[in-house]
Amino acid sequence: MHILLIHQAFAALDEPGGTRHHEMARFLAASGHRVTIITSRISYLTGDQSNEGQLQSSSPGVENLPGVTILRTYTYPPLHRSFFHRLISFFSFMLSSFLAGMRVRQVDLVWGTSPPIFQGLTAWALSRIKRVPYLFEVRDLWPAFAVAVGVLRQPVLIRASERLERFLYQHADMVVVNSPGFISHVQAGGARRVELVPNGADPGMFDAYSSGMDFRCDHGLEGKFVALYAGAHGMSNDLEVLLEAAAQLQEKPEVSIVLLGAGKDKPALVRLARQMGLSNVTFIPPVPKMEMVHALAAADACIAILKPIEMYKSVYPNKVFDYMAAGRPVVLAIDGVVREVIEGARAGVFVPPGNATALAEAIQRLADNPELGREMGLRGRQVVEKHFNRVILAEKLAMLMKELVDKAPSKP
Repeated sequence: MHILLIHQAFAALDEPGGTRHHEMARFLAASGHRVTIITSRISYLTGDQSNEGQLQSSSPGVENLPGVTILRTYTYPPLHRSFFHRLISFFSFMLSSFLAGMRVRQVDLVWGTSPPIFQGLTAWALSRIKRVPYLFEVRDLWPAFAVAVGVLRQPVLIRASERLERFLYQHADMVVVNSPGFISHVQAGGARRVELVPNGADPGMFDAYSSGMDFRCDHGLEGKFVALYAGAHGMSNDLEVLLEAAAQLQEKPEVSIVLLGAGKDKPALVRLARQMGLSNVTFIPPVPKMEMVHALAAADACIAILKPIEMYKSVYPNKVFDYMAAGRPVVLAIDGVVREVIEGARAGVFVPPGNATALAEAIQRLADNPELGREMGLRGRQVVEKHFNRVILAEKLAMLMKELVDKAPSKP
């Protein structure tokens, strides 16, 4: 098969951000398929721009794999300036990715993914023009999440986005979701066929027994109990609550709260931590996925947190499975389906979202009981190996894609 993926927020293993699609593409290529990925020259996480030209790979050492071609197209750069600028960025990628996709030949399947949802329309259009199956992957429930968190407020935009969402569900040959919590929503939107390929992790990327001493030394964390948050610093992540928890732990000098990543809200969070006089908080820039092994090895516990919004009970955050694969206990301030995973595996501690005191107490409990944390972490890794192993999940995705291609009418 030759698979064409349209994905503005794609991140390779040598870039910050979620690498689900690069890992899947590597597996597909290793299985004898070809994957062409059309993505942005602007990092969706950091807003940084690649130095390479249009339609070029940004990092030949990692991206130029046999069977995988990564094409980077123009995207309006200041996507983090405001919601309006972000929309312009989305629409610019819609157009540039469509033009680039038209130049890709002998495609057997087009793979669209959301968010951003607008690129899903590009993928659908390319699939119809090329007369091949269209697989639409839903990674979060946009626009419902944007409305719930208050990013999307204008009724006209909300109605237009919801119509686009239903159109894509109804016209996809298959809808793939990464969380079981999304299935009922997608079915209600008119999807004809829904399949679950959940988020997960590659246990082979992580060392559950490493101490991460080099990373600790690089960031002045020697001798500390490190509670690490790794990921986006945005309005959904509720990191102000984590800073409030850090304030309650100020009298525990052995505990260090580390926030690793980037995002629109990071400068404000750094200012807030300074205003609060938080000497126990360290901010670290994002690192490529290949270096996350060292960051997670340096952690004694890992934090996953979202705002206490009802719709967030449906999510399977990628970072939770990375934490588990690294053999680290999870302090989980997210309710819903991912709580069922953590509590079922006995791989961490759940705290009510939005509750800084409960968050601080959970971190302190693990700091006081390091052996408990180690046991939780190893149980979590075992669950990832058996049920959320990205290699096994990639095999399922490849099977679903091949089924679509085999059932498609022959092109003249």
